[in-house]
Amino acid sequence: MGRIGLPELLIVLAVILLFFGARKLPDLARSLGRSLGEFKKGRAEGENGVAKQTEADVKKEAENDLKKTSSSQDKT
Repeated sequence: MGRIGLPELLIVLAVILLFFGARKLPDLARSLGRSLGEFKKGRAEGENGVAKQTEADVKKEAENDLKKTSSSQDKT
């Protein structure tokens, strides 16, 4: 199986045009664009949240290690 070429893409677009009609096509495209934008926005927020959480976890772990090191040096 190869990639989808121009002829196949035109056939798919023609079927979509027949299925939805010319009047609904702009609304469908607009809705698809908005959905894609929301998806990208949500993905970016998720990635930022994970990065911030990871950074906070690393900082907390480093502080705990520092406390452990300090307490072990105090015992000696």
